[in-house]
Amino acid sequence: MSDDMTTRHLLRRGLELSPEFRRGLGVTLALAAVAATGRAATPFLTQRITDLGLLAPGGVDMEVVVLYALGGVVVLVMSAMVAWRVRRRMVAASEAGLATLRIRAFGKVHELSVLTQNEEQRGRYVSRVTGDVETIRDLMQWTGAAMIISAMESAVVFLVMLLYSWKLSLLVLLAFIPMVMSLLWIQPRVRAAFQTVRSRMADLLGRVSEQLVGISTIRAYGVQQRMRDQLGEEIDGILKAEKRASLLASLNFSSTVLGQSLATGIALIGGTHLALRGEITVGTVVAFAFLVYMFSGPLMWIIEMLAEMQRAIVGWRRVVSLVDEELTVADPGGDGTPIPHGRGDLRIEGVHLTYPGGPEVLRGIDLELPAGRRLALVGQTGSGKTSLARLMSRFFDPTEGTVRVGGVDLRDVPMDSLRRSVAVVPQEGFLFDGTLRSNLAYALPDASHDDLERRCLAAFESLGLDGWIQRLPAGLDTHVGPRGELLSAGERQLVSIARAYLRDPDLLILDEATSAVDPATEVRISRALESLMQGRTAVVIAHRLSTAERADVVGVMEQGELVELGHHDDLVAAGGIYASLHAAWVAQTRD
Repeated sequence: MSDDMTTRHLLRRGLELSPEFRRGLGVTLALAAVAATGRAATPFLTQRITDLGLLAPGGVDMEVVVLYALGGVVVLVMSAMVAWRVRRRMVAASEAGLATLRIRAFGKVHELSVLTQNEEQRGRYVSRVTGDVETIRDLMQWTGAAMIISAMESAVVFLVMLLYSWKLSLLVLLAFIPMVMSLLWIQPRVRAAFQTVRSRMADLLGRVSEQLVGISTIRAYGVQQRMRDQLGEEIDGILKAEKRASLLASLNFSSTVLGQSLATGIALIGGTHLALRGEITVGTVVAFAFLVYMFSGPLMWIIEMLAEMQRAIVGWRRVVSLVDEELTVADPGGDGTPIPHGRGDLRIEGVHLTYPGGPEVLRGIDLELPAGRRLALVGQTGSGKTSLARLMSRFFDPTEGTVRVGGVDLRDVPMDSLRRSVAVVPQEGFLFDGTLRSNLAYALPDASHDDLERRCLAAFESLGLDGWIQRLPAGLDTHVGPRGELLSAGERQLVSIARAYLRDPDLLILDEATSAVDPATEVRISRALESLMQGRTAVVIAHRLSTAERADVVGVMEQGELVELGHHDDLVAAGGIYASLHAAWVAQTRD
């Protein structure tokens, strides 16, 4: 669903996504009508007090005045209590609906492919799940409740006005024609202005998130001022957009003030004329003037709230657009075919990949790797190694062709089965803020505390890392910090390897994990990787050709094509691209 969907479609779709918003809405509207009717009784009581009490034929009748005044107090108190109940119901419904919408939005972010997520700053997704949802809260709890009650009140008051004098009622409506005309012109511009505001706010959040993640690089190069200037430009843009939106919104309010003044003047002049002709009483003129005020007051409030409603509509549209965004990597779920346990054989047939709006990065890849064998992918930077590996883990789907694991097309594999059977160890292991135990638990989410500890310790022992874990200050309960930055890069890799080991996958994909560590740590990681790959199908993006030397099969990538495939010795003897790469690597190593 696009960001330019109509408001009608937005409301319909929004209520479908959060049915809690409309649950019990009929009762809430009925209560709002009761509250509005209670407030609309005030002019009637004023008219009765004036005609039957203050202007009674025999003089002022205090009993009548007191009786109607007390009745007015009771009615107003009851009306306020009903209005309070309306507010409570709307808050409860809105909070439930917002919770559902947040869950749907955040769940959709997890469902989007890596390719789709890379097209937009992460901070913009955060903005939609948090800031944009908050604007909907204002609509549902404050703006919406006030507008519903005000609309009900204006409707009831106008019916009372018609009962008093249909002629004056029509004159009052004519006075609001300038307001209606201005609304038709202003509202689309207000909506566009707030769309710009929300978009710029998302840009700002994305920029702030990016700078916080890259704070070390910013400080290392001494570009703090440049970064502050960039944020300053974003904030200035938001300020200008907010000013324009506020200016347009103020025009709305000005038009309602004009309409109210014209309506009140017309009511007094016309009412006086009718009273002199004997068509209505003096009390009716006073009551009608009061009714005009009660009719136009809520309208002024509604018009003033329209600007806030537009802000909320823009936020709601952005959230709904996220939830309805088409998935490029769909989960077949229960209709899919799981990868048979123990089957890690890999087959790639006629694979092409083109990034959205970009060039073709993979062209006609054909590859077959039997279960339990090890494939090393080598090639220059940008040759397509990482893109091919990501297709194997289904971070995104090929534009053409198929990728099969265990004989099953990955498009047909339920995501839970895929993640159990295929594990990825990236070049730089990512850890969440918490402990080693909590990070390892991602591999065994259903394990109990004791079972998790037992299996984690067994995994470290099998990987030859039990000495390392024992030297940590708190063992498995050692805190790793945000992004695991309390550990070294090598230690983070060790945790990533242990996490993959606990998953016990049939197919293992490794973006060589030893390229950015010291020699001693490299030896430790290499030994752990050897233990991890033992008996498993493994695909390794080899940055160091020593890895390729130990592989069963070596694949050479060049400009998106698999140009050579074979055993290390055979490829060296063939004197092709791999032989050149290997010779250059050997010479560099000796130097």
